[in-house]
Amino acid sequence: MKLMGSRAAVAAVMLAGALASAQAAEKKQLYFVPNGAVDFWKLAEAGMKKAQAELPNYAIQIKYPEQSSAAIQDRLLDDLVANGAAGIMVSSVDPKTQTEALDKVAGQTLLFTTDSDAPRSKRAAYIGSSNKDAGRQAAEILKKALPNGGKCIAFAGLPGADNARERLEGIRESIQGTKIEILDVRADDMDQARAKRNVEDILTARSDVNCMIGVYAYNTPQIYLALQEAGKLGQITVVGFDNDQATLGGIKDGSIAGTVVQQPFEWGYQGMKDMARYLEGDKSFIPADGLIIIPTQIIDKSNVDGFIAQVKTWLSAK
Repeated sequence: MKLMGSRAAVAAVMLAGALASAQAAEKKQLYFVPNGAVDFWKLAEAGMKKAQAELPNYAIQIKYPEQSSAAIQDRLLDDLVANGAAGIMVSSVDPKTQTEALDKVAGQTLLFTTDSDAPRSKRAAYIGSSNKDAGRQAAEILKKALPNGGKCIAFAGLPGADNARERLEGIRESIQGTKIEILDVRADDMDQARAKRNVEDILTARSDVNCMIGVYAYNTPQIYLALQEAGKLGQITVVGFDNDQATLGGIKDGSIAGTVVQQPFEWGYQGMKDMARYLEGDKSFIPADGLIIIPTQIIDKSNVDGFIAQVKTWLSAK
């Protein structure tokens, strides 16, 4: 009798395990694919965690490409589709060269874009910032910090990606008629060591430069570090994007004029929720132009402390 009871217990455990596996397999898979593995995406992960708690019938994961390469990202997307992805949200590395690959994905699963849109693709919607508006806000910081004009160099991971290109377009449009000019844009392919070297090269070669713009989240901290090592903090006006801790610290100590922050937490949270709504047949939330815009915000010394507190709240979200 004891042996039979033991066998029954083992069978029950095996049955429970099989049921759990079956239930997990039944869950629809939603994925977030960033354009590279940088700390900026930690807030998106926090937003996804909140969405997961509200979407028990879905399994939500973030998948980073091994490198910030369009080809590598395309292969990752193909793998996720082959794995049965119900929906994918992607920040495209290079929308212009990836349109065909993204269309292939969109033909097999639900595709949203975020951060860097691919407007010519067949994606169902874009959820994220208006990068052109963010550029205009960065220009407001520049104009306030440089009332007599300035010679600026911009630093960007992927200048050809829509997010960088549109930010710079927004800045250029808004500084027309002023004495502020962008002399050059230096690319680093999202290699942070290279990003710092780019700044160091400018410090060596261009004594006339009195303004630096960090277009990607990590660019501004690398500008800060290079200026610090060169003993030039406070001598060159720095304006950035996003909310890296070093950027916020530089704003607090006065060595960075300001930054324009996005809301990746909301991209992760709302993006997963919206994909689930779409899969369940509700498309009413998608505007006619397919753009779901989440506003950006200027952070400077006047409001940086409050924003730091908000970031802590996002990161602690359950």
